[in-house]
Parts: sequence; C-alpha cells; structure tokens
Amino acid sequence: MILKQSEQALLKAADVITRGGVIAFRTDTFYGLGADPFNRQAVERIKSLKSREESKPILIVLSDYDQVHRFIDEMSPAFELLARAFWPGALTLIGRAQANVPDEITAGTKTVGVRLPNDDKVRALVRACGGALTATSANPSHAAPAGNAHSVQEYFGDAIDLIIDDGKATSEQPSTVVDATGDSPKLIREGVLSWAEIQRELG
Repeated sequence: MILKQSEQALLKAADVITRGGVIAFRTDTFYGLGADPFNRQAVERIKSLKSREESKPILIVLSDYDQVHRFIDEMSPAFELLARAFWPGALTLIGRAQANVPDEITAGTKTVGVRLPNDDKVRALVRACGGALTATSANPSHAAPAGNAHSVQEYFGDAIDLIIDDGKATSEQPSTVVDATGDSPKLIREGVLSWAEIQRELG
C-alpha cells in the first residue's frame, strides 16, 4: 500500500509500527525501511527483506534531540560536539549503545548509529511513530538506493506493510557516518557532509 504523506498517513504509519510492521519512508537522504528499533522481530524482517549481512548494524533516525538518550549510553565529548554542531543534519553519529538496544540493531558491536534529520516532515513522521525508527536504505543489499516510492515498490512489492510517498529523495548521497565512541572521531562513510568540514569543527 502506498499513501501520500499526510496526517492520515502518519496515523496509519504509527499503527503499522506499533503492531510490529515495516514501513518505507523518505528520510533526509534516500528512502528508508522503518521499524520500531526495539522490536527484534521487525528488525529481523528488515534484514531478511534486504538480505542484509548479520554483521552490519542498522542506523536509527530520531525525531528530537532528547531521543538520543534512549540509544546512546554516554555521549563522548566528540559525539556531543558534533551533534550540537551538525544536528539536525545528514550526519550519523555512532556512540556506545544502551544495554537494552537489541543486538539486531548493533550487530553485536555494542554501538549504534543515530541521526537527527534536518527535515521537518521526516521528523514529524518519526515523531508520530514513537520518536525513533530504523532507517536503513530501502533497497536489497548491493542494489541502488531507492529515490522514490515507486522504486521501493519495485524492489519489495507487497512485502512491506506501508510505503509513505513524500516525493523524490532530497539527496543523491547518503548521510556521513562518523564513529564518535572515543576521543578521536573516525570517518566510516563520507556522504552529504564532508569529512573536511567535520575536521574543521573538531579543530
């Protein structure tokens, strides 16, 4: 089922997520697969849909800054500095995970990547669904990221409970991913935000 993003669609999405379902939605980069990060079965379903390797963690998008404490045990100074400098924005920060974050999310790393998108509509959707959603890209592993709802449907058909259509993806690049678990942040993936810009902020 595809629904144009609207208040009614957000209510439907929230219902699907509450029931342990999987949605596809436009993130601040590409379309992503959304589920309750604390619902192990829903996260496993996403991994199965994508044929994703068990060793790969799944990142989380947040509706508001205060949601970060549900996932990150203790923010390092670097994590806090970068979050305050670049959030909301297309920067995924990896921190030490709270003990109750499922292994299906962390892939056994005891860390988790979180992002606060710089997009009011994305944050409104995530807020309606409880404040946090998985946001791994809505495509089978090794396939191109989906840039619109039609591409998601071509990839997955009826295997997803709901696709929220909010137009084309707003970026041709993924989020930048930085490991900020320790004192010296490490670049995991360069995307929308350049590593040079991050390094300038770090001084």
